[in-house]
Amino acid sequence: MYLLESVSPPGQRYIGVTADLKARLAEHNAGKSPHTSKYIPLRIVTYIAFSNRRQAEAFEAYLKSGSLKLQGSLCLGL
Repeated sequence: MYLLESVSPPGQRYIGVTADLKARLAEHNAGKSPHTSKYIPLRIVTYIAFSNRRQAEAFEAYLKSGSLKLQGSLCLGL
């Protein structure tokens, strides 16, 4: 699970899941994701490794559900 943030303008955030973070960041910054293409370049704010994809996707869904507000500093220790 990873959290990206736009460099300019700052503050646009995107949460996703991948097995290859380096390749996925390159895809985002190449404009290959319609959800982030208008905010490139993007930088990694944080990432969390899970022992399996199902756990990562469940945590991603929790973050995207609105149960946790991603405003200002994240409660993930940022």
